[in-house]
Amino acid sequence: MFLRLKAQVSYWLARRLFHWSWFVRQPKGWRWLEGQFARMANLGDVGAQSFYGHILTFRGVGLGAREEGVRLLRLAALAGDGKAAYQVGVICLTGTASKAPDPAEAARWWTLAAKAGHPLAELKLKELSARDSTQ
Repeated sequence: MFLRLKAQVSYWLARRLFHWSWFVRQPKGWRWLEGQFARMANLGDVGAQSFYGHILTFRGVGLGAREEGVRLLRLAALAGDGKAAYQVGVICLTGTASKAPDPAEAARWWTLAAKAGHPLAELKLKELSARDSTQ
């Protein structure tokens, strides 16, 4: 219980410090931030999984970091995070180094995102169905 509370407080502080560019530019500061984000994501916090998943997917260094980011986004999306579900759909449609583009899977994720209230998910579903009907 105490360790979870400590993790939550540290994560809260890390999210505040994340907006201070001078802190983020410091290698030790960035490593500390990443540790707090990763710890909270590993504890199953959906918001942390979504946040850290986005960071790793788009700013992570190396294929392993990006794959971990996509994994965290999938976990957050399955837990009901609309933004994460939308982004997983975009990733599925463009493909990754280890996976070919899959429009059917993208539609499945965008359907989840639309149910969660993401504003662009419906638009992407319409675009995808229009694209499929013209081919």
